Amino acid sequence: MEVDLWQLVYTLSNTLDLVGVDDRFHGKRVAVMAAAVGEELGLDRPMLDMAFFGGLLHDIGVSSTRVHRQLVTELDWAGVSAHCERGETLLLSFRPLAHLASFVRHHHTHWDQFACRDLPPQTALLANLIYLVDRVDALAGKHYGQDLLLAHNRIRGTVGRYRDTFFAPGLVDAFLSASAKEAFWLRLEPNHVRASALARMPEPEPGELESADTRQLAKLFAVIVDAKSPFTAEHSVGVARLARRLAEAARLPAETCDRLEIAGMLHDIGKLMVPDEILEKPGGLSAAELAVIRQHSFETYQALSQVRGFEQITGWAAYHHETLNGSGYPFHLGRDELSFEARIVAACDVFQALAQKRPYRPALSRGVILRKMKSKVRIGRLDGDVVGLAENHLDDCWQAATGA
Repeated sequence: MEVDLWQLVYTLSNTLDLVGVDDRFHGKRVAVMAAAVGEELGLDRPMLDMAFFGGLLHDIGVSSTRVHRQLVTELDWAGVSAHCERGETLLLSFRPLAHLASFVRHHHTHWDQFACRDLPPQTALLANLIYLVDRVDALAGKHYGQDLLLAHNRIRGTVGRYRDTFFAPGLVDAFLSASAKEAFWLRLEPNHVRASALARMPEPEPGELESADTRQLAKLFAVIVDAKSPFTAEHSVGVARLARRLAEAARLPAETCDRLEIAGMLHDIGKLMVPDEILEKPGGLSAAELAVIRQHSFETYQALSQVRGFEQITGWAAYHHETLNGSGYPFHLGRDELSFEARIVAACDVFQALAQKRPYRPALSRGVILRKMKSKVRIGRLDGDVVGLAENHLDDCWQAATGA
């Protein structure tokens, strides 16, 4: 599969920023600032890349919009390390990113606490660098697009007061030097930050990302999405397992089975932008809440369409709420525009959701799920051949969808 690892990581990191809902650039701003301060320190290119990608992924342990709001509005609080520990676990699960795990684990550790942590000096330095610029972004949050150049000296003064306690003296000095330039701050503004982050990206690496690595990275992001709510735990992973099972039952080529599994894992990454309170609402949704929900598959499309080599996977994942009769969303595609693979993902999404407990109903039995899916076939919402495959392998599909 011709996919550049770092481009894929960067693109999927866009979905982490969706957790901010109204503030979608936190990870990029932290990454840009980490690299800028690292340059001021004189770090070499490998260290700068670690600072940049560590900044980009530092909040990989955050799926909840509630936690994100606290992270970008408060300087420090008890319990802040929970998302750091989760981030470390996630990164350790994916070999090509495991070297960033320690930085993420300690990106809220105060400098004066590192003496008792027994960490390599490089790890302590980069973790504290990410912590410093992460807190700078929290202090600057309300000023973006408004009065940032008027407020930046107050922010610099606040960082200076935490020298030797929260932040390493050398890092504070480097930050104060780098941030004395207006350009440091202007690169962070909403109309510039995307270009600022892309300018820091390393050159594409030749060759292909192994299919197994691509699936593992997709699973990492599926776990992030599924952690957003206890009611969606295992949903993406279950859809992926089920999509692979149905693809194998349809005797599709092995590479197609792999790609369908990836599409299943990534189909709901756009849901990170949906506030927790909407996903967990026990009653019916208002028109405004439904409008928010209907954005998520388009956000999936926007994210995945930027990945070279993901052209097929993008459609299969993002069209999971499209229907054969054209009444789905967000593109209102019809029968002639939906591939068999896209129809598989759409059916798997329905099957797994019905097999899972939700705030407004209990998990449904195999028989009830099959009846509901057949009724959707009759009105042109699901593909009859795909539902027929599920019926012929119903026990296997149930196990794949639920992990039972």
